[in-house]
Amino acid sequence: MAIMITDECINCGACEPECPNTAIYEGGMEWTWGGGTDLEEVEMEDGTVVGPDEEQEPVSDEFYYIVSTKCTECIGFHEEPQCAAVCPVDCCVPDPDNEETEEELTAKKEWMHAE
Repeated sequence: MAIMITDECINCGACEPECPNTAIYEGGMEWTWGGGTDLEEVEMEDGTVVGPDEEQEPVSDEFYYIVSTKCTECIGFHEEPQCAAVCPVDCCVPDPDNEETEEELTAKKEWMHAE
């Protein structure tokens, strides 16, 4: 499953530079598919094609947040999710609304990072 940041976040920012997928953003900041990936475009569920630099709505306006569709729990990069490893208040936790198998996370990593 993807990782999420709870509302206990103190907005220290320790997690953001640790993410190999650039899936972590400061509250209120727009995000992009291209940041931290090799994606050139993404086809959304409704068939809309989104460019890599097209800004997306923030997931949270108050706290750092993780874009679950970009989170791979650091599979293929590290032994454990680095955001959780560096968080001083343990607010980077598994997201029960976004459960994924290791195989799904690996496939997502391979989709985002051309090898």
